[in-house]
Amino acid sequence: DPDRKTEVVLLACGSFNPITNMHLRLFELAKDYFHETGKYKVIKGIISPVGDAYKKKGLISANHRVTMAKLATKNSDWVEVDDWESCQSEWLETLKVLRYHHQKLSSPDVTNSLQDAAPLPKLGRKRKQEPNRHNPIKKKNQSPDVKSVPQVKLLCGSDMLESFGIPNLWKLEDITEIVEKHGLVCISRAGNNVQKFIYESDILWRHKNNIHLVEEWITNDISSTKIRRALRRGQSIRYLVPDVVQAYIEKNNLYSPESEDRNAGLVLAPLQKHASD
Repeated sequence: DPDRKTEVVLLACGSFNPITNMHLRLFELAKDYFHETGKYKVIKGIISPVGDAYKKKGLISANHRVTMAKLATKNSDWVEVDDWESCQSEWLETLKVLRYHHQKLSSPDVTNSLQDAAPLPKLGRKRKQEPNRHNPIKKKNQSPDVKSVPQVKLLCGSDMLESFGIPNLWKLEDITEIVEKHGLVCISRAGNNVQKFIYESDILWRHKNNIHLVEEWITNDISSTKIRRALRRGQSIRYLVPDVVQAYIEKNNLYSPESEDRNAGLVLAPLQKHASD
């Protein structure tokens, strides 16, 4: 069916320290872009905050970052927060997070079996009485890809794409697999140099059809770094983050000169890992 749209899931990985209105806008911009092509249907957005083992300077606990992201997306009917990555005891390459979510979408029952482990025997007995319920036989004449697995694409800002150029931050084979098997959606400022960056990289150029560049015409320069700076200085961050996030930060007194010094002098997990490889 030529009119069938490819289903897309957008995955954003990052610190979300704290989540800002800019992070939420990335999802909206990407969704508009895909729908305007007429070829894709965005079915879900996933925010996956990095775990504490990332060891980035000023990174506050994952628990708080996940909670703020959940508060920020409470009113969204399609963007959700997934804490699988942040719950891991060690830092995970972004590719592994992409693979996990792809896997979860291709075989939902497998990934959920951990939570559902207890009630399974009961279901098993029920099944024996109605053997045909779970395997309809009329499948034969349907094309095998009726339920095609949605594509999981990595949603990022231009800074993440350009971080591919930082030595030891990414593994070359990871970048290759991300752009080859999954795809990137990069939101770039109008007139940004992302195209030049792709042009200058052989890997990115080879897979440029799988890199979707989305122009951001209503520019939004909010960054978590600037938000933390304002908070350390006692300045207002209202209208830069959702109100619920602002209230949570105030209530828990989250960002301070002390919190900004967390992990100071430590080497970022990927740099440590890849330099020693």
